[in-house]
Amino acid sequence: MRHLLLATAMIAAPAVAQDRAATARIMDEGLAHSQVMTTAQHLTDVIGPRLTNSPQMRAAEAWTQAKFAEWGLKNVRKEGFGFGRGWWIEGSSVRMVTPRPIQLTAIPIAWTPPTQGTLSAPIVVAPMKTARDFARYRGQLAGKIVLVSPPGTGLESTRPPFRRYTDEELGKLGEYKFPRHDPAADAKELREADFEKQRDAFLKAEGALAYATISYRDGKLVHGEGYMFEAGKSPSLPGVEIAAEDYRRLARLAKTGAAPTLEIVSNVRYDDSDTQAYNIFAEIPGTDPKAGYVMAGAHFDSWVAGDGASDNAAGTAVIMEAARILSKLGVRPKRTIRFALWNGEEQALLGSLAWVEKNLATRGGPNDPPLVGERRYFEWSKRWPITPRPGFNDLAAYFNVDNGSGRFRGIYAENNPAAAEIFRDWLAPFSGLGMTTVAIGRTGGTDHVFIQSVGAPGFQFIQDPLDYNSRAHHSSADTFDHLKEEDLRQGSTILAAFLLNAANAEKALPRPPMPTKPAVTDPFAYPDPEDDN
Repeated sequence: MRHLLLATAMIAAPAVAQDRAATARIMDEGLAHSQVMTTAQHLTDVIGPRLTNSPQMRAAEAWTQAKFAEWGLKNVRKEGFGFGRGWWIEGSSVRMVTPRPIQLTAIPIAWTPPTQGTLSAPIVVAPMKTARDFARYRGQLAGKIVLVSPPGTGLESTRPPFRRYTDEELGKLGEYKFPRHDPAADAKELREADFEKQRDAFLKAEGALAYATISYRDGKLVHGEGYMFEAGKSPSLPGVEIAAEDYRRLARLAKTGAAPTLEIVSNVRYDDSDTQAYNIFAEIPGTDPKAGYVMAGAHFDSWVAGDGASDNAAGTAVIMEAARILSKLGVRPKRTIRFALWNGEEQALLGSLAWVEKNLATRGGPNDPPLVGERRYFEWSKRWPITPRPGFNDLAAYFNVDNGSGRFRGIYAENNPAAAEIFRDWLAPFSGLGMTTVAIGRTGGTDHVFIQSVGAPGFQFIQDPLDYNSRAHHSSADTFDHLKEEDLRQGSTILAAFLLNAANAEKALPRPPMPTKPAVTDPFAYPDPEDDN
């Protein structure tokens, strides 16, 4: 099957020619005169973490627009969508005070309330994975700081924390991904999305004072992810994430002697002055108003434990640098080239989804109930029918950057074999920079997902992993030091060339088939044992 698909790709569409002279100019500007690290440094060191609707994100919204305008981009603007509360950390501290004083590595969980000063109380270890666990702890939590995660025994990875793809690994990315529809898995995702709200209500009813979770990585890394951002639906109790090594020490002490006492100071703030979040757009106008547009995007929101460097100041800087390169060269493309910085990606791709609904297509019928918060991520793409908007066909191609700060090694054709052959031709000038692979398969989890889900041509680049998944992603280690200058120069240069190729192509990139409702489920799937929860 794989060989048949690849063979079909080679005859499905002729290669879309590229202007090699223009590519050479792009390479000179992008590799020899880059400003990508200056952009990344301002986003990370100066502005810092950019949680959606926080003061730092408002600063990023203003600064990115100003830079686009400074570089000569046109139609620079922000577009709002409904989100929820602003939230940020002024300061925090978590200490064990008995049986001995220790400063713990910890962080407030996003959108949890402040402690109103120092909160001091003994802990109780009460792991809860589902609502069925609540009965086990009734009557035991009043006046306590509740450790709600299982302590575990530690994670010792056998893989190096920093790595680049080998040729063999790149080859394996080229396998076709068969579509699957698993209702049991869908139900589990939705149940997990709701569990935090159920747990918060239970802890409040039981008289608990605060709760703590364990970091999902060892190495004294913390993350602070939380998702109860909707206005009027904030958590009731202060919550902190404690480094795995510190958390396990607390659990051992509680098991072998008197429960340790913690002091928590969570000086966090809410802002309800503007519940809209904002995507940022800028353009290089096309010469043919009927030819549509091509677009590149990256999310510029982040979590707050680090400075949001590899996720995703790196992608943001690559998008902005590609815009600067093309504007500096004075290109006059056939199609408009649009640059998008998405907001609310970390809370379920809400910014790109809002744009898709407004500009490309809607999903579902008029009687479907509204979707709010993170449930939109899980349920929107499961609604039928798909109804294209009038501008649906204007989008000729979308390229997304959100796989860390690693070097571009190729591009996912996203199960679109006709586009794959075109991309192979576009890769040729960059083989000496390590850009060699067209993977026929699909990748997900970021802002091209909803563009794909309505049958528009959305693509994501393959990037070297570096230490993205092992250490940096969402963590307190996600700082400027983890960015690699040569990698970001290379990526922004390639993106600029791809955008110009797509914008000047005689025909738009081949579109994938319009998705249709799955007709077959996995006949061997068993019901999830937690479905009766």
